[in-house]
Amino acid sequence: MIARALADLTVIVHLLFIAYVVFGALLVRYRRWLLGPHLVAALWAVLVNHSGWGCPLTPLENHWRRIAGMQGYADGFIEHYLLPLLYPKGLSDEIAVYLSIVVVVVNIGMYGWILRHPSRR
Repeated sequence: MIARALADLTVIVHLLFIAYVVFGALLVRYRRWLLGPHLVAALWAVLVNHSGWGCPLTPLENHWRRIAGMQGYADGFIEHYLLPLLYPKGLSDEIAVYLSIVVVVVNIGMYGWILRHPSRR
């Protein structure tokens, strides 16, 4: 029971990390100290997606699932949980590049907006 809860917690942390990478620039507007951590997280996400390293949270989740008597999965977190929602037939390398470009463009847009509209604090 604890192992399954830890596996589920790992999924939640993974989703929060992805949300932070995609939308973290919005937090930077209100907490400037988050600029460095957000840029590092975004760089890490790009490296993991395009280097073939794989995210360390995926093996951790699989570890907890196996301990709980459940079956893990061989592909990555995004391929296992998110892509079936976005692309039911799977992810090609070309689509992965486009997704990364979207994340980079969204973040550049958010940072541009932040620079033009600084917080009034």
